[in-house]
Amino acid sequence: MRLHLAGAVLLSAAAYYVYLPLPSGVSEPWKLMLLDALFRSFMQASDVAHTLGVCHRVHLLNRVVSWVEVIEARSCPAVHVTDSRLGGVPTRVFQPKGGKKLKRGVIYFHGGGWALGSGRMRSYDRLCRKMAEDLDAVIMSVDYRLAPVVVFPAQYHDALAASRAFLSAEVLQNYSIDPERVCVSGDSAGGNLAAAVAQELASDETLKVKFKAQALIYPVLQALDFYTPSYQQNQAVPILYRPIMARFWLQYLGADPSLEPVLLANNHTSLDQLSISTTTRSKLNWTALLPAERRKHFQPVVKETGSPSVVGEVPALMDVRAAPLLAEQRVLRRTPKAYVMTCEFDVLRDDGLMYVRRLQDADVAVTNDHYQDGFHGCMVFAYLPMMSSVGQRSMNNYIRWLDQNL
Repeated sequence: MRLHLAGAVLLSAAAYYVYLPLPSGVSEPWKLMLLDALFRSFMQASDVAHTLGVCHRVHLLNRVVSWVEVIEARSCPAVHVTDSRLGGVPTRVFQPKGGKKLKRGVIYFHGGGWALGSGRMRSYDRLCRKMAEDLDAVIMSVDYRLAPVVVFPAQYHDALAASRAFLSAEVLQNYSIDPERVCVSGDSAGGNLAAAVAQELASDETLKVKFKAQALIYPVLQALDFYTPSYQQNQAVPILYRPIMARFWLQYLGADPSLEPVLLANNHTSLDQLSISTTTRSKLNWTALLPAERRKHFQPVVKETGSPSVVGEVPALMDVRAAPLLAEQRVLRRTPKAYVMTCEFDVLRDDGLMYVRRLQDADVAVTNDHYQDGFHGCMVFAYLPMMSSVGQRSMNNYIRWLDQNL
């Protein structure tokens, strides 16, 4: 009887910890709850270790990720897989066996808030294998350096160096990649790097080979407004909570973590911040850039007075290499055709949608692939043990777009 009672108590406690009220419409909510409970457990353990001075919270998280997810480079009958370096940056290369002599090429940047993850993780390894096989393409998955060991612009410089090497005559010839069919892609923080690289290299007149396409998966593109409708609507929706995104930004930019509440209150972009011009504000004015069905009933949060010194302390908040949404229209106009995936239940949804609108206004051909039941990170959960329905759909549609446009 006591064992039954103890079991019931433990089961109730576990159910209480796992259960999270989620908005109606999100894909397979119980799977998302279980995934979130696992992430929360790891994050809470890392916070404890950080507080006790054992190690930085990110280091513990990455050790756990490496132990659970990172796998060796293993070839299979359809794809040859090797670990190499691209522009001096560690990179996993996926080469399809057979097929056409000249292959399509994709350089890919993984997500993880510029601080977590690896292109050698099982989920990215599976994604890139499938891309290589389905597209008959050479896929190069880049392991850029991570915060807090390095901070902006180190991650950007790694992505740029790898991309320049990817487009070089030597690499294209070495891997039999068609210079007319190359793409830069990435998800979340990797989508940020892909967008920034696409802007930089599109404007580089010294390059003989340019990207034909950019494919951005729920990208993070700005840190000036944490009250977009999607930040308001999805602030408590896993797996990317609003405060966590602010923490990732501060970590990436090498800023004081105590600024988190300032960012979350939009105090860093108050109207008394004179260094933020009207032109800059217009580039992320969601009341003009988002369609009415996305704006819904939400209202902008713009403070008259706030913390005007923050942008001076953290100038990278205004740097287009960190925040591609702030790019000038003339820069966007040069960028290649784009694919932008967005998810309804993602704090970053409106970053992507605003970028879609700005690219369209710059006469760039854009496909916006929006998932009404999607959540942040869903595409990498297309396989067991998570294997979400929206993950499979989004991955297949992403690869289909590449097949039709590259």
